[in-house]
This record gives sequence, structure tokens and C-alpha cells, in this order.
Amino acid sequence: MSKLALMFPGQGSQAVGMGCDLCAAYPQMRDSYGEASDVLEFDLEQVCAMGPAETLARTDVTQPALLANSIGIFRILADAGLRFDAAFGHSLGDYSALVATGALSFDDALRLVRRRGEEMLRAAEANPGGMAAVIGLPDEKIEELTAAGGSLWPANFNSPGQVVVSGTNAALDELTARATEAGAKRVIPLAVSGAFHSPLIAAAQAPLRAELEKTEWHTPDPAFFSVCSLEFETGDFVELLAKQLVSPVRFTQSVKTLYAAGYDSFLEVGRIAPEATVARAADADTIGALREDPRYWEGA
Repeated sequence: MSKLALMFPGQGSQAVGMGCDLCAAYPQMRDSYGEASDVLEFDLEQVCAMGPAETLARTDVTQPALLANSIGIFRILADAGLRFDAAFGHSLGDYSALVATGALSFDDALRLVRRRGEEMLRAAEANPGGMAAVIGLPDEKIEELTAAGGSLWPANFNSPGQVVVSGTNAALDELTARATEAGAKRVIPLAVSGAFHSPLIAAAQAPLRAELEKTEWHTPDPAFFSVCSLEFETGDFVELLAKQLVSPVRFTQSVKTLYAAGYDSFLEVGRIAPEATVARAADADTIGALREDPRYWEGA
């Protein structure tokens, strides 16, 4: 029997206007932004709709904005009868996946990701660094390039041949020449405020762990798959999410692992296993098209 895994996006997906068409068309999205605004104590929908872009780009705003957007879309699909067998996420997307599987309440997730963003910013200011996408090298070569010196780390294994590296600014300046010499097609510096998913933001772990420990957790149903551990997780989310903060996002490996476990359909983003079916749910057009496909709905 075909198994469907929901994928939830991480940072890098935000833009002014995000979710506006869905707020106009679906009460589930309006409710998600309204609930988020109550928890955050500012009008999140207004910021997403009007900006300014520099405010929305701040990770302590971006993270709850993406969470609210993802959960709003999930609720639209769930109310229409969406059926799925597991959920997982890219970095921040872990929190959306935990909400979708019932392991975490939406209100608690909003509180956690806001604190996560605040502490990531503080840690990045204390230990400056950045990130760069390396295009055209196998994962093994990236591991080799980042193995020596302790100033570069693989951060996001996004797809085969596209890996993001975190590091000190000096080490990233040297990365382009080293990666090009190793056969990379391009090295693209990213407009981020820190070396995320690396030891340079380890100072964020203790305050985030304190927030995680205050949170009520439940056993996921459907299943939750971690891109950090590459396993289905049912508990101890405190340590898992604290570790995730400084660990690489093994998104490529996660999709391949799930596909090998019988998950042959993925809904949301990415095409890492070419044999698998991938669909998107991100705006009114894609949701409308998805509702015409019987594979995703109860009773089909």
C-alpha cells in the first residue's frame, strides 16, 4: 500500500505576501495567523502581508511566520480529509511536523520557535559566522572539506549536489577556492545572520532546552520522522530538538530513508528520490489542484 509523508519547510521560504491569498480564501489560515498573533502579541498576518521585508527576515519573526503558514495549510488539507502516514520537516519544519502529528500544540510550538529564533540571533551575534551553498559536489566530498580545522560544518543536505555549509567568515572566504578545486560548480554565499546548524550557535541550546522542558509532549500519531536522528521518534523531544539546533539537516538522507521504508509519495517540497511522487501545497492554485487528486483524501 502506498505511504504518504508530509514534508514541512524550513527557513528560506519567507517573503512579504506569504499566505495572503490563503488568508483571503480559507478561514483555517486566518485562524492560524490569528492564534499566532495572540501568542506572539503582535499582528503576524500584517507583518507577513505588508512587511517590512527586513522585519520578516529576522529569524525570530521568520520562524513563527513559517510555522503559522505551514499549520494553516495543514489545517486546510486536514479539514478536507487529508490522510498521511508520517511527517517530517527541514530544520524549523520539525516543529510543524510535530504539531501535525499531535506531539506538540500549536501554541507551544509558536512559543518555542520564537524563543529558538531569539536565542539563535544572540548566539550568532556572540559567535559571528555565515553559510554558503555548495553546488555540484557529492555529500562525501562536503564531509571531507569540512572535516579539518573545526571552522566549517555541513549544515543542510538539501538535495544531491546541493549542500549548505556553515562556518566562520574567514573559513567561508576560503571555501570557494577549495570547493571549486574539488569540482564544485558554484559556491553561493547566503544572506543569513549566522552559522546556523553548527557549533557556533551552541550558546542557544541551554535556553532553548529550558523552554522545551516546560512543554507538554505527546506520542506522535501519525508517525514523526527526524531529519536529525534519521529515525522515527516517539519521545525525548527535548534533547532531540536541542541537538537539532547545532546538527546538520540531513534532508536528502531522510527522504531516501523514508522511500526505502515504503514511503513512495511526498507532499510539499523537494524531489530527492526521483521515483517518488512529490506534490506541493503552498497557495490557492496548488491546494485546488491537490484536491482533485484522490490519493490524498479519506475514502478515496
